[in-house]
Amino acid sequence: MKLIMTNYLAKGIAIAWMALLFVSCGNQTNPDSNDTPKTKKELLSYVNPLMGTDSDFSLSNGNTYPAIATPWGMNFWTPMTSKMGDGWTYKYDEKTIRGIKQTHQPSPWINDYAAFSLMAVTGELKYNEEERASHFSHKAETVRPDYYSVYLADYDVVAEVTPTERAAHFRFTFPETDQAFILLDGFFKGSMVKVLPEERKIIGYCRNNSGGVPENFHNYFVAEFDKDFEITHTWGDDWSLQENTTENKGEHVGAIIGFKTKRGEAVHVKVASSFISPEQAQLNLNREIGSKTFKETRDEATKAWEEELGRIDVKTDNIDHLRTFYSCLYRVLLFPRKFYEFDSNNQIVHYSPYNGQVLPGYMFTDNGFWDTFRAVFPFFNMMYPELNSNIMEGLVNTYKESGWLPEWASPGHRDCMIGSNSAPIIADAHLSGIEGFDKEVLLDAIIKNATVPDGRPVNSVGRAGLDYYNELGYVPYDVGIHENAARTLEYAYADFTIAQMAKSLGQDDLAETYYQKSLNYKKLFDPSTKLMRGKNKDGSFQSPFNPLKWGDAFTEGNSLHYTWSVFHDVQGLIDLMGGNQEFTGMLDGVFNMPPEYDDSYYGFTIHEIREMQIMNMGNYAHGNQPIQHMIYLYNYAGQPWKSQQKVREVLTKLYTPAPDGYCGDEDNGQTSAWYVFSALGFYPVAPATNQYVIGSPLFDEATLHLQNGNTFKVVAAQNGEGQHFVQNATLNGKSFDQTWLSTEMVQNGGTLQFSMGSEPNESWATAEDSRPYSLSNSKER
Repeated sequence: MKLIMTNYLAKGIAIAWMALLFVSCGNQTNPDSNDTPKTKKELLSYVNPLMGTDSDFSLSNGNTYPAIATPWGMNFWTPMTSKMGDGWTYKYDEKTIRGIKQTHQPSPWINDYAAFSLMAVTGELKYNEEERASHFSHKAETVRPDYYSVYLADYDVVAEVTPTERAAHFRFTFPETDQAFILLDGFFKGSMVKVLPEERKIIGYCRNNSGGVPENFHNYFVAEFDKDFEITHTWGDDWSLQENTTENKGEHVGAIIGFKTKRGEAVHVKVASSFISPEQAQLNLNREIGSKTFKETRDEATKAWEEELGRIDVKTDNIDHLRTFYSCLYRVLLFPRKFYEFDSNNQIVHYSPYNGQVLPGYMFTDNGFWDTFRAVFPFFNMMYPELNSNIMEGLVNTYKESGWLPEWASPGHRDCMIGSNSAPIIADAHLSGIEGFDKEVLLDAIIKNATVPDGRPVNSVGRAGLDYYNELGYVPYDVGIHENAARTLEYAYADFTIAQMAKSLGQDDLAETYYQKSLNYKKLFDPSTKLMRGKNKDGSFQSPFNPLKWGDAFTEGNSLHYTWSVFHDVQGLIDLMGGNQEFTGMLDGVFNMPPEYDDSYYGFTIHEIREMQIMNMGNYAHGNQPIQHMIYLYNYAGQPWKSQQKVREVLTKLYTPAPDGYCGDEDNGQTSAWYVFSALGFYPVAPATNQYVIGSPLFDEATLHLQNGNTFKVVAAQNGEGQHFVQNATLNGKSFDQTWLSTEMVQNGGTLQFSMGSEPNESWATAEDSRPYSLSNSKER
């Protein structure tokens, strides 16, 4: 009987505790329930910032982190599951969180800079990042671009943050405790903290970076609290606690403030930073948050995202397609980041990551043009011409401040990737009608890239192997310059874009010179294999040659991937291969062969190879950028139905709105921009030709609200699963029988209507005059 009574008593106590915990959890996991923004049509609800976060060094499903930010914001915020300095800062399958950090990381491969974090703990003081980490569950985590919330289970605290461009508003909801703490971690590589109890502030700076900064680089921060401090500690190097101190400076320091809290008490922290000065950080905080409540701050972030996402309305019954589309669109709208601020006179100024001075005008950073020239910047030209005008002004400033154009900036020049891809970005902006920047200066800058071999700040800036390229028409395989064939192909395309810009500015002789140089791709074509191949200085092809060998003469790909990098003259490539049938046969072969590879150049199987191997599309490697346009090339050879089928396959098979939702690195919006364009029904195969090439629209209807006030609508009747193929089309009610749209057609507004079907229409848009632009058959040159 005693045992029975004890069991009943235990059960009663358990039930009571469960009831208490139920109420507690209900209050704690949803403290924001009363101020959730209400909007007429909330597109943010479709966005999953966790898409792509199930990644690591060995396999990328996106290599993303959840960026809590406003579009193109100077600062992002993200939860940290990994240790300080780990490029994979948030891994979906990890179980603890160490803090919520301000981040500027564009890629795990580039890593972060100017990062610091906030974290709340209760009970015994734990501040070392390993010890303070709290268990959490995705079930008690809310992740949106405008808002993040997580239940820190080890401390019974709900941590929330909502962003502005240069600041953020935190809310920490505590249990009843005499030992509540908030930590500010200044991170390694140089930091300083100063606690100002009478002002309820922590100020300081962090200097961590991964390169690309001048000697005087600092990120100055200010954090304002709405509760008095009862405890103030700092820590110094080697996590050495300095009790009852208010200031510390060293390699890695941090600040701790403590107080008593009642159950459900919310402590607010308003945080801002500046690359210019402590005073500018305070100005940024006052201007962007000031006296606003958490709800008001969040409402503004929500409004900013809804406005940008709402520029494209899509209709479909497939909610997963909606979620994938808007999750990808969110990624396109993050980079490049605004690296400028507004001074006390509300004038635009920036700290130059090139010369360390504070100067007037725009500056943008955190972008790898090797990735983003392909679709991100064409998307800006289509949907955000005003933004891209500012970005071009920023490039003018970069050129004036460093003497060179950036190719990979984070925040200054970084030695990453290859090519001369600032040229297509600038030329495409100019040819798209973007105004408001000094085009003559930028033309001079891209000519400098193509003519000046010396003085380059890092190897990725300008053109490595330029003297060889200008003398021989290619970068040789046997002169110690890695990825030489890829460089040659990318330089040739850049030369075409230079020619296009020069021609439009009336410099016909210059244009003709660069049109001729753009044909240099032909020098690497091997007729015996019908593939691009490294070539030695004496004119002989590299030998032995394995088209499956990744790296070596190519960049993160092999000859089967780079052979198609003749964006501007696909007809010329068709002619080299022997005609349309041979060309489409070579395309087919890439998809139909096994996913075989040679990884000997790297000595191990890099993640890009593994991502190709596991997708069951042969040797097609959509997870990396060099081949992403290839699917559209069937249009150039009179077989557009093959493009339609394969575009739809990639859209529906290789992308999902889930943590493993990408098939490789997302890369500053590029892999997302491929999806956004392709889902709309067209793609910019060759920027600087003012054309989009048609694929297979995913949605029943998509409406683009253009910045000039016009709307362009794509309607796909009888669309749906298995209905991949265009049967016929009309543009503004008139028959449309071509596989390309001009950029002008889109900007003029109107309706492009497709009739879709389950079987290919092999007579639609197959005539030679229905095909997209190629230099070889251009009548305008």
